[in-house]
Amino acid sequence: MKIIRFRSQSGEELYGAFDVEVPDQAKVITGDIFGDIKISERVERIETFLPPVSPPNIIALGLNYGRHAEETGVKQPEMPVMFLKATSSLIGHGEPVVLPAAGPDEVDYEAELAVIIGKEAKNVSPGDAEQYVLGYTCANDISARDWQLHKQKGQWARGKSFDTFCPIGPYIVTRGEVKNADNLRIRSILNGKVMQDSNTSDMLADIATIISNLSCSMTLLPGTVILTGTPEGVGFTRVPPVFLKDGDSITVSIENIGKLTNQVRGE
Repeated sequence: MKIIRFRSQSGEELYGAFDVEVPDQAKVITGDIFGDIKISERVERIETFLPPVSPPNIIALGLNYGRHAEETGVKQPEMPVMFLKATSSLIGHGEPVVLPAAGPDEVDYEAELAVIIGKEAKNVSPGDAEQYVLGYTCANDISARDWQLHKQKGQWARGKSFDTFCPIGPYIVTRGEVKNADNLRIRSILNGKVMQDSNTSDMLADIATIISNLSCSMTLLPGTVILTGTPEGVGFTRVPPVFLKDGDSITVSIENIGKLTNQVRGE
């Protein structure tokens, strides 16, 4: 099932079951997406895609792809590098990424597979981790590199938490629809040019390990979004660097998951 959260033409905010063959409408979900999902026969037109969840936390991993660690010149971590992104950074498919007035010049893209937690998880073993997953979606870990690496002295959260810096969507693909989330092609496409082209099999910590590791220190509540890291090809490692500019279009494309597209504009 593909679950979307959307604003209808009448202005209601709804959850719906989405069919890619009928991309302008959805069947309304009346049940709890974290419990007993009920799909009604009521059909509503989609006015706007909203972030598919309203998360209690956005937890992100750094340096979780081997070749990305290599391109940054950083030694591969022994344990997943974790940071938090502000929930206020969240936007949906089709909403604009805004280059902040406080740092518009070094804003970077990062294509990521996002895991959506479906039920409360604490001290979960890797073998049991999958049952705590509601599903998967596309994410873009937008990053102001000047703030991340210099202005904030290497403390990542601020440079990655500006408003609009966490696009996710367009929908959640439930876990039963994804045969192996640890083996999916993942790309970012900037103005039609492929910038990142990799596979989630290059992740140093797989999804089960990530969930288990995070759950030993914090309770993962339903709706928690976990960004699992980005592959090689990000803008700041290129020669010359490639950063997002006003008027750009950036797409995250993940095999069997979908395509998340956002335009870029200045604040």
